[in-house]
Amino acid sequence: MDITDHEFHRLVDYMHNNFGINLSSKRVLIQGRLGNMLRERGFTSYDQYLDAVMADTSGAEVTTILNKLTTNHTFFMREPEHYTFLKEVILPWAVANAKNHELRIWSAGCSSGEECYTTAMLLDEYFGKEKSLWDTRILATDISNSVMDKAKAGVYNVEGMKGLSPEWKRRYFRQVDDEHYEICQEIKDQIIFKPFNLMDEMPEKYKRRPFDLIFCRNVMIYFDQPTKNALVNRFYDVLKPGGYFYIGHAESIPRGETKFEYVKPAIYRRGLDT
Repeated sequence: MDITDHEFHRLVDYMHNNFGINLSSKRVLIQGRLGNMLRERGFTSYDQYLDAVMADTSGAEVTTILNKLTTNHTFFMREPEHYTFLKEVILPWAVANAKNHELRIWSAGCSSGEECYTTAMLLDEYFGKEKSLWDTRILATDISNSVMDKAKAGVYNVEGMKGLSPEWKRRYFRQVDDEHYEICQEIKDQIIFKPFNLMDEMPEKYKRRPFDLIFCRNVMIYFDQPTKNALVNRFYDVLKPGGYFYIGHAESIPRGETKFEYVKPAIYRRGLDT
């Protein structure tokens, strides 16, 4: 189904204004991912479908269009150097400066859960027998309810688990069938899943109880630069002084455009005295 110029600009504006997603150069992608679905569901135009999205108060249509127009591809131990740095640098700093034996970690744009579960397994291994003394529950948010439902279920195919050690597979998973494994309940209980649109203002409770580490990896690739800069500065405001911020290796933060200090590729830090 072809999209008219009017429909294309209307859809691009809707996605940008509501979700910060920039699709201004993605006309072919939009037609490829939505055209057949619209035809199969009986819609006669993109305008008619967008009207349905805006009128749906259940949120189901918003989830559908987001899933169609963005890519929720991830896997366990993605960008493993991030986890090495977490274990060797961030956790020793965070533990030394923790209050009430609490660590605050946020997986923003958690997708289907591999990132937050990888982090939870690392924390469990790091603390070992002292784990019960610490509150290390991870906040995991996404705008898509459907991917969060998958994350909550915690069932994954073997292809996405290649980066995991045999020890972690044995310790933290149970085999469902020849192709699928499920995260153990102990690790599931370490994750707090909540829907959140990154274009919204940060909740006041995040500012009152700031984070030691925020993951926002491979999410901002969909955003234009002004949207990205504004979001990065909002993340800065909910990090502890000295807290760390992870982005994807395909992403970057222009120096001088935000308050973050550059640490190394894809790793930034809020200054200790800010």
